[in-house]
Amino acid sequence: MTSVWESLTVVARDPARLARWWAEALGYRVVAERPGEVEIRQSADRLPGIVFLPVSGDKQGRNRLHLDLRPADQEAEVERLVDMGARHVDVGQGDAGRTVLADPEGNEFCVLRQRG
Repeated sequence: MTSVWESLTVVARDPARLARWWAEALGYRVVAERPGEVEIRQSADRLPGIVFLPVSGDKQGRNRLHLDLRPADQEAEVERLVDMGARHVDVGQGDAGRTVLADPEGNEFCVLRQRG
């Protein structure tokens, strides 16, 4: 027996705001919004989703799980995400073909170079 990947859960101080930020970043849409919970997906019938739940307090330390994005144009995508409110972070990555950014609540993610 195997499992189906249903969703990734992200805790956030402002789940609705962060869900909308990630929806815009990924080209997703909000498919469910209830008090204290917002889910985004590519479409309502397509898994996996990303579920945003509330947490009190700020993020502590480095993420142990993060998203990797591989756009057609790394430089343009990094610029777009920074314009949306992401910021550059250094997690000791060096020059490894990826740019590490943090979303508006400080969650790290990578923007990878195109495959070549």
